[in-house]
Amino acid sequence: MSSTTTRALSPCAVSRLRLLACLALVAVVGGIGGAVTAPAIPTWYEGLAKPAWTPPNMAFPIAWTLLYILMAVALWRLWDKVPPSAGRTLAISLFLGQLALNAVWSPVFFGLHAMDAALFIIVALVVALAFTVRAAFRVDTAAGWLLVPYLAWVCFATTLNAGIAALN
Repeated sequence: MSSTTTRALSPCAVSRLRLLACLALVAVVGGIGGAVTAPAIPTWYEGLAKPAWTPPNMAFPIAWTLLYILMAVALWRLWDKVPPSAGRTLAISLFLGQLALNAVWSPVFFGLHAMDAALFIIVALVVALAFTVRAAFRVDTAAGWLLVPYLAWVCFATTLNAGIAALN
């Protein structure tokens, strides 16, 4: 027997690591979107006709930063605070699916300038996100509420995508 012992992480440490993992995962998705979006704003996006309800460009990074934090906390709650169950597995699986759609939208819209394809993706994102919110509410009310602003913003972003596609 070795004189060194392996200590398991405390539940609090595990919870913190899970929160950091959730923040990192969501930050990677946000980083992908930002890396593709930022160069297109002053060039391609600036030249597009936009709906009258388009917010100023500075609103987007502020909104998305807050939403990504809420999303990460919601995922952490689902992973860390909800006992393992079919409902939790469903909510986390749906969360990851909608996150993948979120990650694809910016490269399609801002990278490929494919507004119609991006509209298809964001409509799929709204549907996937609505199912995610519903599944989250079923297992953790707080996680569900943390995702509601994100769903509202994505619905608004869908109107912008549709408006830009129609005007251009």
